[in-house]
Amino acid sequence: MSEQSDSSDDHERCGVPEEGHDTCCRPDDAADASGASASSVEGETVQLSVPEMDCPSCAGKVRNSVQQLDAVETVDAQVTTGTLTVSYEANGTTPDEVAERVEKAGYTVESGVGETTETFTVPEMDCPSCAGKVENALDDVTGVATYQTQPTTGKVVVTYDQSRTSADEVTHAIENAGYDVTETTASANGSDAGVPEAESVWRSTRAKKTWVSGAFVALGLLFEFVLHGANATLLGAPVTLSVADVLFLVAVAVGGQEIVRGGYYSLRNRNLDIDLLMSIAIAGALLVSLGFDEGLYMEAATLAFLFSVAELLERYSMDKARTSLQELMDLSPDEATVKRGGEEVTVPVEDVRVGDIVVVRPGEKIPTDGQVVAGESAVNQAPITGESVPVDKTDGDEVYAGTINEEGYLEVQVTSEAGEDTLSRIIEMVEDAQANKTEREQFVERFAGYYTPVVVAFAVLVTLGTPFALGVTWEQSIVYGLTLLVLACPCAFVISTPVSVVSGITSAAKNGVLIKGGSHLEAMGEVDAVALDKTGTLTKGELAVTDVVPLNQNTEADVLRCARGLEARSEHPIGEAIVEHAAERDVGQRSIEDFESITGKGVRADLDGETHYAGKPGFFEELGFDLSHVHAVTDGGTVTQTSQRICERNDCLDLLEDTIPDLQSEGKTVILVGTEDELEGIIAVADEVRPEARRAVERLHDLGVEYVVMLTGDNERTARAIAEEVGVDEFRAELLPDEKVAAIRDLEETYDGVAMVGDGVNDAPALATATVGVAMGAAGTDTALETADIALMSDNLSRLPYLYELSHDANGVIRQNVWTSLGAKAALALAVPFGLVPIWAAVLIGDAGMTLGVTGNAMRLSRITPEDD
Repeated sequence: MSEQSDSSDDHERCGVPEEGHDTCCRPDDAADASGASASSVEGETVQLSVPEMDCPSCAGKVRNSVQQLDAVETVDAQVTTGTLTVSYEANGTTPDEVAERVEKAGYTVESGVGETTETFTVPEMDCPSCAGKVENALDDVTGVATYQTQPTTGKVVVTYDQSRTSADEVTHAIENAGYDVTETTASANGSDAGVPEAESVWRSTRAKKTWVSGAFVALGLLFEFVLHGANATLLGAPVTLSVADVLFLVAVAVGGQEIVRGGYYSLRNRNLDIDLLMSIAIAGALLVSLGFDEGLYMEAATLAFLFSVAELLERYSMDKARTSLQELMDLSPDEATVKRGGEEVTVPVEDVRVGDIVVVRPGEKIPTDGQVVAGESAVNQAPITGESVPVDKTDGDEVYAGTINEEGYLEVQVTSEAGEDTLSRIIEMVEDAQANKTEREQFVERFAGYYTPVVVAFAVLVTLGTPFALGVTWEQSIVYGLTLLVLACPCAFVISTPVSVVSGITSAAKNGVLIKGGSHLEAMGEVDAVALDKTGTLTKGELAVTDVVPLNQNTEADVLRCARGLEARSEHPIGEAIVEHAAERDVGQRSIEDFESITGKGVRADLDGETHYAGKPGFFEELGFDLSHVHAVTDGGTVTQTSQRICERNDCLDLLEDTIPDLQSEGKTVILVGTEDELEGIIAVADEVRPEARRAVERLHDLGVEYVVMLTGDNERTARAIAEEVGVDEFRAELLPDEKVAAIRDLEETYDGVAMVGDGVNDAPALATATVGVAMGAAGTDTALETADIALMSDNLSRLPYLYELSHDANGVIRQNVWTSLGAKAALALAVPFGLVPIWAAVLIGDAGMTLGVTGNAMRLSRITPEDD
């Protein structure tokens, strides 16, 4: 980052937070003297954003003030949008003067409407020093407001004022920094031809030059150390050149071209980076050799060749990191089969519109989000939710772009256009997450700003001081200085954090976990306590029948048949669960008449002409039933499992003292069914605990989470039953949303970090209060995707311990990368003055080796998978 962009004052003037954003602000361009950034259209129209102009009288004041300018022709004040459009004579006034008149009317001009944001693809910008050159180049472009350089994705996101610059000028600036722009969002919708795929690193022009250079280095070494007799002197005093020296010079000429070119652009853009340092080192070695006949040709050639190899390895390792995100982008198909005019036509996925019917055959990817309107199939949703088992889909079910139709034929009605579907939002959020810098990354970059000047100064000191302090020759001291220049670049430890974040975030996305920033990745790995909502998190969030206890010679089918009839017209969730369960058991139906809902108690209806009731135990006590002595007999005289457990005589139940309390102690709601004269049975309904919930809690403890607590608004009896079943350390029941927030704050006073896991909507206050907010089942839920720090895309709680393990390991990898790369650089630098580090070792170990090491270490995060996979 440039010094300008690091200034906190600059960030504040641009309205961009300093921390957490890889954003360089342009305070000098963000607002002109009048406080406006105007956008001209055809040179005679300006549009200004005036948010405070929100009423007709406001618009009148603005209009009257602006019309005092003689050159103004028309004034259009749009109150609903807060936009002011002014047409004027080009030679009579300026946008600044228009903005000044608006401010004199008492309204603030915030920005020009013509400001736009474009993304520029720069594949060769793959290291921090590359990004530095681009940033310095963009600093000189008038009209650029903010920019983000993303070496991990090879993209530059630029916000600029269209009235003062253009996408072409931004492209020109980036290319003047020495990097080709292969694609822009500005040209993506235009007439520009498609961009060819980037060539392989090992087949690139630079690679070919590197191998040629290496061949000449090898020949030079052969003549220098093996074929002494053939290493004839070709040129004498004042400059001595042997055959080996000439071969080394050719190696420098071929292999050093890209290095010197990069150094030129670094110097031009005032960026002290590895390209400039290596250019100085190579030029210094040649200058000393040719000017003082010191014979450092071999060092210069070795430096040029090995550094070129190091750059190729760095490009290769960064491409590997980028591939993980590209795999997400490749999930969505390019074409879709659409029904139009009674025919099936194949169109680009961008041409598919909401409401279209797309045809998806077995083995094909679903092109957009939609709803199944015909057909049945199993769909592999792993790309979105991370679920390892295909999910059955039929009429009315929702499907997502990028998922795979496994076996059947589907017709899907499109609900989201390309670019607005769930997969596109995930990719966009992953890219944004990679662009946001963590606190550790910001610290490393600040440190790097001091590291390079200090090592360069140390190189000068060693070069000038070692002949006197250690008695080495001037030739050797110069080699020491050149070696230290190689070690002065902090690339390895600067990329150590972002490459780890990229690996962790993209790996999580592939497994159905969306992490919306490196800071959240790091924070999740450091939490000591996890708070879990009950409904929809530990439980399925859907009521289901758990127990049916027939009474008084009735069968289970009899009880369900009556309950189905009584609840068929009820809209209560309990009634819906009973009806669904009875339908699944195919118990048949009874005719219903005179249905009545008795608020707070139950329901009443005539079934086949006989009055029946269903409701709470207290409702039946009011009807005059003795619930302390009821016979429990089922088909063939065999009692139910619940009856066997709670009735000693197997033929009599005390509902008030035993049966009902026992069922309620398990967190179940009890419904009685009967006529005016007889109790027919008991039905227990509950929100079922997720089968993976207990294992997820156990796994969190095993991985190092100190405390797991359940927070719920449910009653204490139900909460206790669920808490005991899943094995949490504590539960807190009957909590309102603000009380959940208070509970999170209490936990934060005891533990260093607290993660809150909920549904992303009802638990929004608690999610926002916690150190990390995690939303469950976020696929297809816009609110959860937008508001949560982390979203578990599927309703699978096993992703939570996976998330913690990935985050915890990512923190370890980042620490390893930072301290190992920094330690290696420091150790090599301190060993240089003692002649322990040859220049080739500085390149291969200090530069290429550490870059490959930190990248490879980061890639290990992709091996972590959820336990159920």
